[in-house]
Amino acid sequence: MLAITKRSEQTGSKLVSMSRPFLNALLSLTLFTGAAVLLVQHPTAVQAQQSTMRLILKDGSYQSVVKYEVQGDRVHYLSAERYEWEDIPSSLIDWDATKKYEADLSSGKLRKPRVETAEEREEREKEDANSPQIAPGLHLPGSGGVFLFDQYQGKPELAEIVQNGSELNKNSKKSILRSTINPVAGSKQSFELKGEHAKIQSHAPRPAIYIDIDEGPQSSAEIADRFRLVRVAVKKDTRIVANLKITFTGKASQQSISVPANVDKLGTGQWVKLTPAQDLAAGEYAVVEMLDPQEMNLHVWDFGVNPNAPANPDTLQPDKPGAEELPK
Repeated sequence: MLAITKRSEQTGSKLVSMSRPFLNALLSLTLFTGAAVLLVQHPTAVQAQQSTMRLILKDGSYQSVVKYEVQGDRVHYLSAERYEWEDIPSSLIDWDATKKYEADLSSGKLRKPRVETAEEREEREKEDANSPQIAPGLHLPGSGGVFLFDQYQGKPELAEIVQNGSELNKNSKKSILRSTINPVAGSKQSFELKGEHAKIQSHAPRPAIYIDIDEGPQSSAEIADRFRLVRVAVKKDTRIVANLKITFTGKASQQSISVPANVDKLGTGQWVKLTPAQDLAAGEYAVVEMLDPQEMNLHVWDFGVNPNAPANPDTLQPDKPGAEELPK
């Protein structure tokens, strides 16, 4: 009896020691099976990772599918709604419509449009209101800036004039730089620009300049006196915008060659239009901002007039008419 008990104890100890790896494997299998059951019961996560296609039927209806296989005269497909494999006669499917849908889906034509937020819609509407049309199909950008309206090879275009000597904040074309002369008693300084020619050249003799640079009030000058057009003198490899004289009392005065021009508010937006009073002779020019009657912003917008100049870079062109607008 004692021997039997001892043998039983030994056998039980052996079974326990052998069962540990078996139990671990059994536990892993149970967890895997449970995950598989959950996967079958909750297919949403799996479906979200797979694109949905359509089997379009000849009666105009369709079956949403994750994938499908043609098997003889039947189509075996995985339903996107029930996530089960089902079958349908191949003769019921409009294959031309189905293939076209697949092509449009792969090309991105059927992607859902991005939903516009209230803030984005407000900003878009604000820019649309500040984007007047100045020629057929040609609008000023609602984001603002300084643009020269030109005629190149008989076609209208807008060329952006970047503030000379500064780097604009790319997030806003209205982020401009302003600086003035530092008065030193009895001094004389000339305000010069590097290079003999401005980057932007007008091919038309009387270009209009459109200006929208302010996100808020920046100048106390009246609009008619705030922006001026000046002739720039070319000297070797520089262009002299103005000579600035400082008296012993510290009073500054600018000596520049002003060109008569009309400055008008454009519509209900923020744009200002500067137009020369007469045709401009070929040469170099600049639009200057007067911060007050005696103080000029030393950061200017320079351009030239040259009917033989090459095309300006990165111009805005008129919108191309749609197919329905083209003459028949």
